[in-house]
Amino acid sequence: MHISDGVLPISVAVSGYIAATALTAWSARRTKSSDLPKLAVVTAAFFVASLIHIPFGPTSVHLLIPGITGALLGPSAFLSIGLGLLLQSLLFQFGGLTALGANTLMMGIPALICGWFFHKFKGDNIMRQTITGGLVGAGGTAMAAIILAALLFTGGEDFVGVAKIALAAHGPVIIIEGLISAFTIRFLARVKPELLQLSFKDRAEETHA
Repeated sequence: MHISDGVLPISVAVSGYIAATALTAWSARRTKSSDLPKLAVVTAAFFVASLIHIPFGPTSVHLLIPGITGALLGPSAFLSIGLGLLLQSLLFQFGGLTALGANTLMMGIPALICGWFFHKFKGDNIMRQTITGGLVGAGGTAMAAIILAALLFTGGEDFVGVAKIALAAHGPVIIIEGLISAFTIRFLARVKPELLQLSFKDRAEETHA
């Protein structure tokens, strides 16, 4: 799901960088120093999970875990995904540096939405948390696939076919991510429920509270 250099028009790539930079700053501002160990672990999980690519025609698919990332990190999820994608681009040439902003938006925005949704509707019941976890796991990947297709469409007619194939190829991944997310959230709810407790307040707001 990583977009490479030369695919996106310059205007889209630049706009992606501007939006991603703003959201990264917003995400960093809402990241407490006490959250850094968890952020590092989740970023490492995202980094490894999305390194394993399965070829599918002219494109490839891999795990994304934006749902789990959002559920565990909340507002810090965008920063986590941005760091993971930057390291992948520099170390393994997965995704282009010129498309880094767009790639971060593609996976980071679904993570933020999933984080908000999970903590809004998870409740205190383990079964409800499991179901909500499965929904955000599947929903996050579905949103990322839709954003990917939309971005590829901006690349011109040469990428329209690739966009359609990429969207269809992520159907099984959506189901798999939903199951993985449900299992992970259920496990954490049983053994480490405090990991699922987050505040969506601005750090500055908490300081003045």
